[in-house]
Parts: sequence; structure tokens; C-alpha cells
Amino acid sequence: MKTINVILSGGVGSRLWPLSRKSKPKQYLPIFDGETLFQKTVLRNIGICDKVMVVGNCENFELSRKDLVSAGIEDYAEIIEACPRNTAAAIAFAALAAKPEDILFVTPSDHLISSGQDYQLAVERGVQLAKDGYIVTFGLKPSRPETGFGYIEASGEEVKGFREKPNVETAEAFLKNGNFFWNSGMFCFQAGVYLEELKSFEPEVYKASKEAYTAAEDGKLDYGLSMKIPSISVDYAVMEKTKKIKVVQSLFSWSDMGSFESIYTYLKKKGHPVDRNGNMAFGLNVHTEFVGLRNTIFIYTEDAVLILKKNKAQDVKKVFEKLEQVKSRLIE
Repeated sequence: MKTINVILSGGVGSRLWPLSRKSKPKQYLPIFDGETLFQKTVLRNIGICDKVMVVGNCENFELSRKDLVSAGIEDYAEIIEACPRNTAAAIAFAALAAKPEDILFVTPSDHLISSGQDYQLAVERGVQLAKDGYIVTFGLKPSRPETGFGYIEASGEEVKGFREKPNVETAEAFLKNGNFFWNSGMFCFQAGVYLEELKSFEPEVYKASKEAYTAAEDGKLDYGLSMKIPSISVDYAVMEKTKKIKVVQSLFSWSDMGSFESIYTYLKKKGHPVDRNGNMAFGLNVHTEFVGLRNTIFIYTEDAVLILKKNKAQDVKKVFEKLEQVKSRLIE
């Protein structure tokens, strides 16, 4: 039995456009102490897990390889998706590549996490529960009424329910209640247990994923077979349906780095200039002044500029989607 860190690295990071593009998503941006979020993920878990397995896509697997080499990691497994089919299938590929009794510690590649004792204790508890046959998720104690995250309602390690991204009033109620936790998007389970649950709840996803994986050549999946896989998240496919669910209430510092508000907070802590009205400029090598503006972020790249209010950071995805509809090269 091995513990395998399955790193999901197929995301685009549309809320961080124009920094994040399809050709270089946010997990490969070296703006976090000179490292990428992908590298930080690998290095954070290498002492806890026996093996690294990367599930990426045909557009960014070379970036993963480059980051792994830079981090000094040579022994790893790789699965290259032909097209995005969501997390239920991505994890199925990893489970099919492992032995049924292997423990999969599934992590996104684009989260910023403090890898101290709290993190290690949480992962160790997750692995222990997985060895006992449970499907494990990790819940983070919320520090603010966040509307951009999903929540887990819990009583100890028992999951009472999953909640969608709430409005402000509901998020404030969750925070006051004390029994609601941010859904971290991290999971732990035996490969065989996951496949059994997936087969039970989403047999079409299981069957099509297995067919695509079986036909893969050198870890690369076939496009035609991949397109037959229903696109569904692991939360909807398994987590919200299984009776084997457990949650590890976790205290480690965590951010999904999913918006410019998160980037703003990180850079501010690192000493990046912010004026007295809370305005920040990023990517510019010239002096910048903000007049009549508060809590505004100015992001500059060679071919695009984004100016936004910090509290509207989640809406950047709409800009990305609009550019995607017109097939703009600005997202490539």
C-alpha cells in the first residue's frame, strides 16, 4: 500500500486573467516567492506521500514537467488528458493507474497552503480514515464570510451536508454557526473504494473513464473516447452521495488563490506597495497613482490591462468567458 499525491493540474484559472492564460495557467506563474503554486504543491507533499502522480492536460503537461525538473523531482507518474472532463473523471484515471489498496491524497495544484504541523496532522488523519475505508474531504475553519467557496456542514468528522457558494447573508450565518467549513477541494481515499463509489453513483462516468484510460498510449488519453465521458465534478459524482464520507476539520492556513483578491492579500503581506486608499498596481515598472479610487487593483501585461474593484474579483471570470466566446487570442 502506497500513499500517492494525485495532483490535479488541468485548470485554467480564468479569474486571474490576464495573468493566467490557457498556455500558462495560474499554477505555473512563478510569482509566489519565486516558485509556482504547482511546485509548492509537489514539495509540500513529497515528505508525506510515497509517490507523485500528475493528472494534467495536453495543453500544459510540458509546464508540469518543467516545474518538476526545477523542483528536483524525477520519479513521478503522469496522465495527460486529451480534453477537460472535470474532476470525477480526472481522479478516476489516477485511481485506475494505482493499485486498489493505494491511498490517493488528491490535491489541486493551484492552492497556497502553509505546510506546518497543522497540515501534517490533518493529512495523517485523512490517510488513517482512508485506510479504514472512508472517503475523506478536508474542511477549513472559515476566517470570514466568504461567498466564493463551497461549504461543508459538519459535526466532528461526520458530514451533515454540502452547501453551494452562499450569498453574503448566508455566509455570515455559516460563520456565526461554527459548524460550517470551507470545502478545500482536497480528498483522500483508497483507489478501489473511490472507483466502487463512482461505479455505483455514476456508472457512465466510470465506464467511459475506464475505456479511455485502458486505450491510453504512454499516459496520453484518446480525444474521441475522452469526449464520451460525462463532465461532472467529484463533489456531485461521489462526495455528496456516498455514505462513506468523513471530514477532517483542519486548521492549516489555506487559500485557493482563485481571485485577484487572494493575490492582493498575498502580495500585500509580502510587502508589495499599496497606497493609503488600498489601491495596488501589479506588473508595472513605472510609478502609478490612483486618484479618486479605493481598493482598486490595476493588472498590467504586455497585451492586456485589467482594472477592477477588489470586491468584484470573482467577476473576472465573466471577462474571460466573453473573450472565449469570440475566440480571442488574449486568453491563449
